[in-house]
Amino acid sequence: MELNFKYVLDMRAFDELRRLEIFFKDESRHGVSIVDLYELVQHAGNILPRLYLLCTVGSVYIKSKEAPAKDALKDLVEMCRGVQNPIRGLFLRSYLAQVSIDKSPSLGSEYEGGEDTVMDTVEFVLQNFTEMNKLWVRMQHQGPVRIREKLEKERNELRDLVGKNLHVLSQIEGVNLELYRDTVLPRVLEQIVNCEDERAQYYLMDCIIQVFPDEYHLQTLETLLGAFPQLQPTVDIKTVLSRLMERLSNYAASSLDVLPEFLQVEAFAKLSSAIGKVIKAQVDMPIVGAVTLYVSLLTFTLHVHPERLDYVDQVLGACVKLLFGKPKLEEGRATKQIVALLSSPFEKYNDIVTALTLSNYPCIMDCLDDKTNKVMAMVIIQSIMKNNTCISTADKVEVLFELLKGLIKDLDGTAVDELDEEDFNEEQNSVARLIHMLYNDDSEEMLKIICTARKHIMAGGPTRLPFTVPPLTFSALRLVRKLQAHDGNVVGGGEEPTTPKKIFQLLNEIIEALSSVPSPELALRLYLQCAESANDCDLEPVAYDFFTKAFILYEEEVADSKAQVTAIHLITGALQRMNVFGVENRDTLTHKATGVIALAYPVITVSFPCRFLPKPSLSPYLLSLPLSVFCKAFEET
Repeated sequence: MELNFKYVLDMRAFDELRRLEIFFKDESRHGVSIVDLYELVQHAGNILPRLYLLCTVGSVYIKSKEAPAKDALKDLVEMCRGVQNPIRGLFLRSYLAQVSIDKSPSLGSEYEGGEDTVMDTVEFVLQNFTEMNKLWVRMQHQGPVRIREKLEKERNELRDLVGKNLHVLSQIEGVNLELYRDTVLPRVLEQIVNCEDERAQYYLMDCIIQVFPDEYHLQTLETLLGAFPQLQPTVDIKTVLSRLMERLSNYAASSLDVLPEFLQVEAFAKLSSAIGKVIKAQVDMPIVGAVTLYVSLLTFTLHVHPERLDYVDQVLGACVKLLFGKPKLEEGRATKQIVALLSSPFEKYNDIVTALTLSNYPCIMDCLDDKTNKVMAMVIIQSIMKNNTCISTADKVEVLFELLKGLIKDLDGTAVDELDEEDFNEEQNSVARLIHMLYNDDSEEMLKIICTARKHIMAGGPTRLPFTVPPLTFSALRLVRKLQAHDGNVVGGGEEPTTPKKIFQLLNEIIEALSSVPSPELALRLYLQCAESANDCDLEPVAYDFFTKAFILYEEEVADSKAQVTAIHLITGALQRMNVFGVENRDTLTHKATGVIALAYPVITVSFPCRFLPKPSLSPYLLSLPLSVFCKAFEET
């Protein structure tokens, strides 16, 4: 409240002094010497009113052009040193800047020429900025400790008075890149570093980034970045440096014509080096701060050099070095930044395959705790599904499943029963959908893909296999149908060509894992699917073997009465559609089906309206069997 009052008072005083300035101008027009007036006001009794009067008359003095502007500006900025009270001094110098800057020499202004140059104005503003920053920094040492918090609040509210000088510098006509590089930036950075004040360094570095043009930042990048490691260890460098990279990224995105400039100045190399030096200099910087810097660097890289995957991998590698040897990151801001880091390539390229080529990507995934690892794995799967990305080689499948290992197997002994059932089901359904995105038109490569996926999902444990085995089975059956379309049913000229028989052998092993889970009903369905596919391939022994395994599962594992009825429907329906069997095998299977029906008679008769005729709703497949089968079944019971 007190500071707001000071601001209001300052504004009123400024308005009154403006009227006084107009009065002095009128007096000079009526023959009063402005030089005499300038000398006269210096005899005022109190120093603060004296200096306000001096600044007011000084602005008229400059405008009169009776003396070089640079001499008047230099005299005014030096005289203001007489007020050393921080708050009073800041307001005084702020007033000096306001009344003088529009009358200072600049390119194309009426005050340029003769002895006055743009450099004189720059020198005046820089000197005024230096003195104001000293006053502002000194505020932290004023007053007793009990009101330190109040003083810090006041100090924070007065920062714009100091930062306004930098804004003025950026607006001076004639401050070109050369003048900025050789004079303005070095002088400002020197003052920022030397003041050794956390608040001032943070605010003023941010001001530099915000007020000067992006082109200037790019061309003076090495000088600007060189100041960051020299700042106080407590300065929030990550925020300032991130804003710098964000501005440069936007500048690069604004026009393709500026991209050669980034390559010419080697912006990526300089930013990467600066981040390393800052992290090394600030030994107490938390992990989240360092990771945030690399997230910003990666964002910059993806905007400016999207084609340079080596740069992207280099950023990820720097993060790996940062996290190496430290405990796995737990949930919190650091893990959120890591997720943002790992998600950036997906958002840029819309292609998970690109990320799979980055050697350091899996290393960062390993640094995450199990829960965050799963979150990131779900992000990867969602990206694949959203962009309809096909994973087309076994090597890429290997890398992908290593990234997704948090979803496809238990990590660090985490029991599945400790997980939320709904979340677990959603995760495994996502993995199941992903399996359908593994495809290659080349049959040999597709078989390699299936074998690679099988190796990983078989390690998933009994609760995951019922989700992942079916899509893998149908993916293999799709390959069988493709091979069936080829003459000779053989593809590939290697030592072990890809054949349907070879795939059925693999399927036998895959489905067998389900029967031991146990999930017999699902395994029985998959055996019958494979039998029908073998029937289409005219592989009688293979089809017969699958049927045999289905019968064994029914007899030994299916105990629930409703499940038995469903299984009978499936077995008899599949048997009806088979045409590959010879007389002997068909009779054997029909006899086996008869035995199944006979054993299930107590269950089936519930559905019969009478002893001899089955209820039509029981199963159209049962009704399609010869009547002798039912008669024989009833005789045996």
